[in-house]
Amino acid sequence: MRSPRRCSRNGCPRQAVATLTYVYNESTAVVGPLAAFAEPHTYDLCEPHARSLTAPRGWDVVRHEGEFEPPPPTTDDLVALAEAVREAARPVAPRPPENDETLNTAPQTGRRGHLRVIPPTH
Repeated sequence: MRSPRRCSRNGCPRQAVATLTYVYNESTAVVGPLAAFAEPHTYDLCEPHARSLTAPRGWDVVRHEGEFEPPPPTTDDLVALAEAVREAARPVAPRPPENDETLNTAPQTGRRGHLRVIPPTH
């Protein structure tokens, strides 16, 4: 299961609830609700950092006025969790006993993906 996105600020362990984007040609920093996907030139922020963000002199800050809420779990997260539980609950298949009689039988070949396993000849 994916872990929730964390705040981009160094050393901050909190969950991200807002996204910061810079509009350089307008000298504006925009802080809005958490974007659906992490983008290369955006920053995820926790609520305290989203609320206290300041911009350089001469820049404007456009800030979302509503509440910043963490995103709900996606169906991908729920499916991944269900698959992990199913995998953990699967019984382990018993291994066949290995003894000297089975090792001295005729050579066998097997397949592993696109490779073929050929036993050594004696």
